[in-house]
Amino acid sequence: MTEVTKVETTLKDWETDQEVRWCPGCGDYAILKAVQRTLPQIGADPANTVFVSGIGCSSRFPYYMETYGFHTIHGRAPAFATGVKLANPDLDVWLVTGDGDGLSIGGNHLMHVLRRNVNMQIMLFNNEIYGLTKGQYSPTSREGTKSPSTPIGSVDHPARPCAFALGSGARFVARGFDVSKKLPEVLIAAHEHKGAAFIEIFQNCIVYNKDVFDDFAAPKGAEDQQLWVEHGEPLLYAGGTRGLSLDRENCCLKIVEVVDGDWEAAGVAVHDVKNRALAHMLVELRFGEFPMALGVLYNDPHPTLEEGVAAERAAATKGKDASLAKLLGKGQTWTVEAEGGPHL
Repeated sequence: MTEVTKVETTLKDWETDQEVRWCPGCGDYAILKAVQRTLPQIGADPANTVFVSGIGCSSRFPYYMETYGFHTIHGRAPAFATGVKLANPDLDVWLVTGDGDGLSIGGNHLMHVLRRNVNMQIMLFNNEIYGLTKGQYSPTSREGTKSPSTPIGSVDHPARPCAFALGSGARFVARGFDVSKKLPEVLIAAHEHKGAAFIEIFQNCIVYNKDVFDDFAAPKGAEDQQLWVEHGEPLLYAGGTRGLSLDRENCCLKIVEVVDGDWEAAGVAVHDVKNRALAHMLVELRFGEFPMALGVLYNDPHPTLEEGVAAERAAATKGKDASLAKLLGKGQTWTVEAEGGPHL
């Protein structure tokens, strides 16, 4: 959570005069509006907010936010954002990246910003394709994906962004999708978290990977395949007729039928955002056989990098006089004699 002095704004206060240049129908438009609607709700101040991005379609985001912005280089947005946050911890920093930018050339940098727990919100737009460079397969593309770089079909095993985040030590991991009305709720929860908050956002690439998420993210008709998790609530989906129970023998989740709404009798598990093992099980569920787990999957705050750096600086300077003159005069000094008088 970034401590901010709340101000009153509207969606219009966050819109720029720049022409939004994404393909018509791109899921990025919906995410942009979700963010612009969310920031007034949390009382954010445009003058104290920074959006940092790398390279890719998603990384045009800073141009369309009436805030400070930094469009950096491929995969290195986490490093730049870390520098921004350490230089001025009071800034509200949002990092925008994509599955190609963040998990290919930028995987190393993304890992470190998560394990260091730098206090910022990280939005990874996942469309399972390289959109800006004309449709090559990406680290998250499914096996068999046909693209200009895999004309016969990809044989790679796709990366799972949320599993990557958990494995990197992230203390907040969540999922949403572009056109979901619940996406602002996820963004608000991420902003309330103190530390690196990782949000995977499934995003429809209308040109190169159209409707690939329709099984669970279609605007209508896919609700039964969505498992929106909430702390303290049972893991129910399909209108409460099905749920997930813990298979203790195999240490995994299994689907159970819920009769007459009696989820306790069915053995449905209750979501606990601080249960890291449960979060791992949820992000590893095989979609198709299981529903897609969405919402805040893991949320267990931990001291941030900025706190550690501030404490280290305070300890290093405790009891010391911040005088440049004394520092320069410390230790051995000497006077150089020259014609016309002494010179130091």
